[in-house]
Amino acid sequence: MTTGFGELLRWHRGAAGLTQEELAERSGVSVRAIADMERSRTSRPYRRSVSLLADALLLTGQARDEFTRSARSSAGGAGDLRAVTGPARPAEAEPLRVTPQELPSAVPGFTGRSAELEALTGLLDRSGQQAGGVLVISAIGGTAGVGKTALAVYWAHKVADRFPDGQLYVNLRGHDPGQPVLASDALAGLLRSLGVPGQDIPPGEDERAARYRSLLAGKRMLVVLDNAGSAGQVRPLLPGTGACAVVVTSRDALAGLAARDGAARLDLDVLPLEDAVALLRTLIGTRAAAESDAAVELATQCCRLPLALRVAAELAAARPAVPLAGMVSELADLRTRLDLLESGEDPRTQVRVVFSWSYHHLDTDAARAFRLLGLHPGPDVESYSAAALTGASVPQARRALDVLARAHLIQPAGPSRYAMHDLLRAYARELADSQDGGDEQRTALTRLFDHHLRTAAAAMDTLYPAERHRRPRIPGPAGPGPRLAGPAAAREWLDAERPALIAAIGHAAAHDWPGHATRLATTLSSYLCDGGYLPEAITGCGHALGAARRSGDHAAEAAALLDVGWVTWQQGRVQQAADHHRRALALFRAAGDRAGEARALGGMSLAEAELGRYEQAARLQQEAIAIFHDIGDNLGKARTLDVLGFTRQRQGRHREAVSYHEQSLGLFRTLGDREGEAWALAWLGTADMQLGRYRHGARYLERALALFQEIGSAHGESRTLIWLGEAYLRLGCHEQAAGFFELGLTICRETGIQVTEAEALNGLGDVHFQTGDVGKAREHHTAALRLASEADVPFNQARAHGGLARACQADGNSPQARHHWQQALTRYDAIGAPEAREIRARLATAGDNGDKPTEENGGITALPPG
Repeated sequence: MTTGFGELLRWHRGAAGLTQEELAERSGVSVRAIADMERSRTSRPYRRSVSLLADALLLTGQARDEFTRSARSSAGGAGDLRAVTGPARPAEAEPLRVTPQELPSAVPGFTGRSAELEALTGLLDRSGQQAGGVLVISAIGGTAGVGKTALAVYWAHKVADRFPDGQLYVNLRGHDPGQPVLASDALAGLLRSLGVPGQDIPPGEDERAARYRSLLAGKRMLVVLDNAGSAGQVRPLLPGTGACAVVVTSRDALAGLAARDGAARLDLDVLPLEDAVALLRTLIGTRAAAESDAAVELATQCCRLPLALRVAAELAAARPAVPLAGMVSELADLRTRLDLLESGEDPRTQVRVVFSWSYHHLDTDAARAFRLLGLHPGPDVESYSAAALTGASVPQARRALDVLARAHLIQPAGPSRYAMHDLLRAYARELADSQDGGDEQRTALTRLFDHHLRTAAAAMDTLYPAERHRRPRIPGPAGPGPRLAGPAAAREWLDAERPALIAAIGHAAAHDWPGHATRLATTLSSYLCDGGYLPEAITGCGHALGAARRSGDHAAEAAALLDVGWVTWQQGRVQQAADHHRRALALFRAAGDRAGEARALGGMSLAEAELGRYEQAARLQQEAIAIFHDIGDNLGKARTLDVLGFTRQRQGRHREAVSYHEQSLGLFRTLGDREGEAWALAWLGTADMQLGRYRHGARYLERALALFQEIGSAHGESRTLIWLGEAYLRLGCHEQAAGFFELGLTICRETGIQVTEAEALNGLGDVHFQTGDVGKAREHHTAALRLASEADVPFNQARAHGGLARACQADGNSPQARHHWQQALTRYDAIGAPEAREIRARLATAGDNGDKPTEENGGITALPPG
């Protein structure tokens, strides 16, 4: 059996003695990309990435050849999808299959809980199969720090082999001092873990839940929902199949899950004294065994809570010269002092004594860092953000994070990232309120948000330099920031910080930092939309829109409406997008912002074109072009010229379209916008094809494809591959045409662009029909019709109906063929497409024999990026 690329990469890395982080630093390929490759979650590694990895691993000769061949065959035999330079047809691509393995690492030194582990396994076994059911691990009395997550994760690792389709994990942050994770946001993350690209994640919670259940149907997966706040937060995340098992942890009993959803509950108490002492022995070592009485007393003082025991054990390990008895006495004295202020036996009060004990042994810098880290609105933090929050240097921040991690006051959450238990976060915020005051806390968060803005702006200037003038102007660096040397580093930073950035936008919007919320959302817009992070984009834009309206900032409101409109457009909600752009247009005009006015006009024109109102779309585009010309915005002018060319192509005015695309090409080249240049070349190729110049059009398309592959634009690459398929189909080169369609289809399915996927399927249907495989043709056109109907794209629907009509006619089913031709005519008529005239003429002269019209044009339907 051939070794997979991920396995081979992992073997070579191990042989070189490198961690993923070290290989990333040596090669320039991100840690995330390497991890995804090793887990076989990247089916199309970039050719350049493979070469960089081979260089970093010092591979030469036969070893390097084997490494490269393995990468090319990693997509089920489809070939190196990033390195297509000619029309050779690959083997049939396998459907994308994702096996998530998201369980966090089990805590080191897990001790005890044997009865609970047996009970969980017994509940699983009694569910009917070797999987299935909902298991709730709740804390008796709502006690935090009792070890719910540690137990759930440890047990999940033990039974993971029962779930061959994977394991999912999400922290719902139900009892976090900040906002809990909304079910809709959790579903977005779960869908992405299951291989659904951001562009394809439905906008509503109900639709996301339905898609989630569909993907889990028939699969044997384990889902761990950690730190749930309520049954309502959990219920949308439950699979609809008994082959999956769900483990929920919560401080609450979640009785509603038992009543409505048949959940079994395991109530978790503090550790038995024997297990608590055993955990101390495991963590401290021989001192705990030598001072057994003191160990028993220490376990009692920690309320036998695992979180407190670990904090205390780390403090003991850090002070090897101090006897345990002395530490017990010290802790007792501290508790006495706190008891003067607080009474009662609430375990949460008692565990704060342990936290206080550990906190008071921190040096001044680490103690301040701990307090201020509790203010961070995101799920985790790295050294640059910590430096910004505390006002320290990066080395100082790294030292503080290291001290806090060793004290178990924060825990690792990924390479160079740290998270804080919600109980510790609450304690840190209490300390900040008492010691730092409101002004200092606000100053700290302002530094953090300034850091986010500056670094995000630098990353976006690297990734999207031509759009620099469209983004808010951010002051130069006032603090340390990461070095973003090139597009790969910029994207890696944005990918790693994305959850924290979205959280920052939400916190800034809700707590009176409106300028930070609106500027950060606008700055990130292109990255979120182009990267397929549409759920995050709509969340960020929504926060920004609310902040702008509450603060009365009409300019920021208009910019947010523009971004919301673009996101809703990509989600297929055309009319809503048009409404957002229309409101933005009114605000831009009232403010005299001509650049914004032109962009809003362009956004409105997209809706008009999609609805088939081509002349209205063209008028809006021409008005926008005139404004862009007047104000000297050549980027806006070039992009809108390309869209106007597309509109004229839909109207059959192909020579006019060519002139617009040629103008845009010249502007993009002057601007140095290589992605824009690639789009203009691709559009020129499609226009040539529609004029019957297939070879000339194919040459344009091949040049565009090379550019898209070089800059790493999967979106542009997929569309251009499909258009090349159309060109080679009309040249009669069926084998090459099918190869391009299949490659484009594979990328479409990974990027979630249903409109383009339908184009690829229609193209494959045409190939199979022309080569005599009517059954395969029908299969592909049927799939294209379903996707085009879901996306509400009438042009692709019409083309699919045309393909089905030809298939029915070939099978001798003339009535059904006529039905499909009529459906195609209805849709072409509705959008004013010139294809309608030809079909109408044929239907008028045809009898019930269902004579078919001649083929429609190449189905060039996609819009360039706006």
